[in-house]
Amino acid sequence: MNTSALHAQLTHTLRQTDLPSLGTPYKGKVRDTYRKGDTLILVTSDRLSAFDHVLTTIPFKGEVLNRLAAFWFDRTKHIVPNHVLDVPDANVTVARACQPFSVEVVVRGYLTGSLWRDYEKGTHTAYGVPFAEGLRKDSAFEAPILTPSTKAEYGKHDEPISEAEILARGLATPRDWARITEAARGLFLEGQKWARTRGLILVDTKYEFGKVGDELYVIDEMHTPDSSRYWVADEYESRFAKGEDQKMLDKENIRQWLIRERNFSGHGALPAIPDDVRVDLATKYVAAYERITGTPLVLTPGDVHSRIEGHLRAKGYL
Repeated sequence: MNTSALHAQLTHTLRQTDLPSLGTPYKGKVRDTYRKGDTLILVTSDRLSAFDHVLTTIPFKGEVLNRLAAFWFDRTKHIVPNHVLDVPDANVTVARACQPFSVEVVVRGYLTGSLWRDYEKGTHTAYGVPFAEGLRKDSAFEAPILTPSTKAEYGKHDEPISEAEILARGLATPRDWARITEAARGLFLEGQKWARTRGLILVDTKYEFGKVGDELYVIDEMHTPDSSRYWVADEYESRFAKGEDQKMLDKENIRQWLIRERNFSGHGALPAIPDDVRVDLATKYVAAYERITGTPLVLTPGDVHSRIEGHLRAKGYL
């Protein structure tokens, strides 16, 4: 991949937006959301969060995430409705405002990442899911499992939670939780099926859901390299047999770099991220987009905020 556009964009990354006329603002780890009535305008920034901290920005990250989420929302709308109303800019989604459930529904097909780290420490029991003993890193589960977490406010940590605790705390009714888990499993299987046709494994992902009246919607993002792990499929077996790390096209690359190179896993001073590491992660995100969609991504360096304002004004949102 020619990385010249990625290097050129390093000084133009979108760290935050200032668009008060769009509505009441809310700043998340990655998205700036504006609400006006029953409509949300979600602007996906280039911010990179890891271990619940915003660390830096990644060139074109917001564009890749928003475009890829739009691709997946369209591909899965027959399984469960989603919140998307319009995509007026590469970084922007206009969505119906839903009443969100305060739970992130994490679906996992493999024992890896934070769950593997929990398994090694013996703290994996918080989800109320049975695990066999003696499992190896990157082992495939017989069937996908759900490991939910609380949906923390910006600046706070998500916490593991079991189905029993979700129901006991009233975070969802038994009926809604049954609908949510059925939808999450259906979305994950659809994602895995498509990823396989693209030479990838959808390893795990997280979903967020909301309601309008009694209608369930999938919201936020879907199957992006920020919210999901992707491995290169034809290398899985040999790497697993040798105990080697999988070839990844997702955010786990930066998590592993932080642990390995900076001894950082969420505690202590925030480390600086060198430009070459930022560009390397951007390269993987773009590669994931192109592999998944089968479409080349034409990247145009420049002022993202101004472009967004122009497109929103042209569509009548500003």
